[in-house]
Amino acid sequence: MDRADLSGDGGSPAAFDEGAQDPSRRAIPLDRQREASPTLVSDDEVETRFEPAVIEPGRALALADFSPPAVGTGERLVRFAYRMGLPPGALNPFRKRGRIRLTATVDNPLPGDPAIGKALRAGHFLLFGVRTAIADTEFTGAHLSPPMERLIHGFTWLSDLEAAGPRAQSTAVAERILSAWLTANPRPASGPAWNVGHVGHRLLAWMVHAPLILSGTDRKFRARALAAMAETARWLDRHATKADDKLDEVCAWTAITAAGLLFEDGHARRLFGEAGLIRALGDLVGDDGGLLSRSPLGQIEAIERIVLLKACYAAVRADPPAQLDTILTLLVPPLLAMLHGDGALGSWQGAGAIPAPRIETLIRASGVRTRPLRDARQWGYQRVSAMKSILQFDAAPPPLARHARTGCASTLAFEFSHAGERLIVNCGGGAMAGGLIPLRLAQGLRASAAHSTLVLDDTNSTAVLINGTLGAGVGTVEVDRRTMTADNGAGATRLEASHDGYVARYGLTHRRILILRDDGTELRGEDLLIASGRKGKRGTVGVALRFHLGPHIELAQGADGLGVTLSLPDGSLWQFRSGRDPVTIEESLWADGQGRPVGTRQLVVQAKIPRSGETFSWLLKKMR
Repeated sequence: MDRADLSGDGGSPAAFDEGAQDPSRRAIPLDRQREASPTLVSDDEVETRFEPAVIEPGRALALADFSPPAVGTGERLVRFAYRMGLPPGALNPFRKRGRIRLTATVDNPLPGDPAIGKALRAGHFLLFGVRTAIADTEFTGAHLSPPMERLIHGFTWLSDLEAAGPRAQSTAVAERILSAWLTANPRPASGPAWNVGHVGHRLLAWMVHAPLILSGTDRKFRARALAAMAETARWLDRHATKADDKLDEVCAWTAITAAGLLFEDGHARRLFGEAGLIRALGDLVGDDGGLLSRSPLGQIEAIERIVLLKACYAAVRADPPAQLDTILTLLVPPLLAMLHGDGALGSWQGAGAIPAPRIETLIRASGVRTRPLRDARQWGYQRVSAMKSILQFDAAPPPLARHARTGCASTLAFEFSHAGERLIVNCGGGAMAGGLIPLRLAQGLRASAAHSTLVLDDTNSTAVLINGTLGAGVGTVEVDRRTMTADNGAGATRLEASHDGYVARYGLTHRRILILRDDGTELRGEDLLIASGRKGKRGTVGVALRFHLGPHIELAQGADGLGVTLSLPDGSLWQFRSGRDPVTIEESLWADGQGRPVGTRQLVVQAKIPRSGETFSWLLKKMR
């Protein structure tokens, strides 16, 4: 929208005013340019539109500090003074102090879910398939699940309400919920409502959706809401660096910068926010563009924050710092690497299969046109695209506990899809508790056994502690990726990786080799347990290779017990074969894009082996 003065006169419902109130560095690409047309590019389209170079550390990326945007001497002094706590009025003492007001409206580039918005209009919060009556919701206290806390205290539901219909039909709902929240949380205090990440989400949502919460006829409510926005911005100024993790800190800095853009006399805050934001992003993003949390959900959240902030710049017709575009070009390729042929997200680090429309909308709004990142050593996920097949492989240690919110023991797990149909998946959903997935189950969904990998004695390769953090386990992962060509000209991609997560307890190193033919019709695997030191030479240990299956796959057990035929919903037939031990079929579940558990099954190869080591081979082949 065009910039507009939204102070108005006292009787205008659109007047956003009130009475007077006291108010380690990573890598950035230096040679990649994005094209003008913002859209999501498929793997097939990418091959014809881009050079076939693969982004690898040390090639397309060059080390550089994420330094604050370059400003003149005067603005540096203003930024320094604001950081020291000097209020904006003191920087210009002769300016007449006016009312708190927003100077522009923001055109939201990320529409919400109309179904959730309609539930709000009907009097319910809708989270992961579960409805909670707004009238029965307590807006304070520490009794909500983390996703519900983010929904309630982060006001992320405002975009959904906005998408549910005309603004006139939704304003009263937004004002009623905001009024109840302000009554329950009249001032900053301890507790989830004042978690730095929640506050950052809340303030930015209030800024972006200001017309929804400030367009009513009640002048006193508008004054109350604006005062809350101003107080929240001041609180974030002081507490942004006290966030639980770097992603929450980035959320806080985006909100501070947005407040500096949209509040009158916000220039000093904007300079302060931009500097803090760029520094925080430098600590959050790895040199290949993946977040240090290794979470696709975190990747989505970081991109969303920057996209919404850029919309705030557009609202006031200001140019964002060049670093924001640079960071977006880093963030998008790793996210694309996590998509299957159906365009939806893979199930990694607690994520569900976020549907394709949401991902497409986000990428389009980012303005970045690029290809998926296939060989990401720090992000840690290897991707192989072979005709209609896509292989995703977790070839890195889990994130450090200080970076992870819902970290998973998923090292050396893989997912495999063909023509948009998912054959091998991880359960996912560990970060989507609070709806149909209870908290206790969510803890189990983060375990190694909930992923398509090898498990020893039903223990995790990396400990998932009772408080939700990650403990000891995988510390080192060695990775090798290469292409292979047979004598008949047929090609394949070979991935080999090993981890030390079971060395301390069992004296065994797990090595997995995956070979995917270039035509996408055959995936060969080999899992090796290699003795390491004395502990690997005594006793036996139970082994289970788990292959969780996508939903709606029909199974037929082979006569010899070593094979299972998979009939996919698209009519294709695949066969799974074990090289040495029988294959059993067990129950499993898979979290869909709405956080709902879907009943499915898993193929399990079990054996008791000596600690001197053993090798398991298997084959997944398309038969029709």
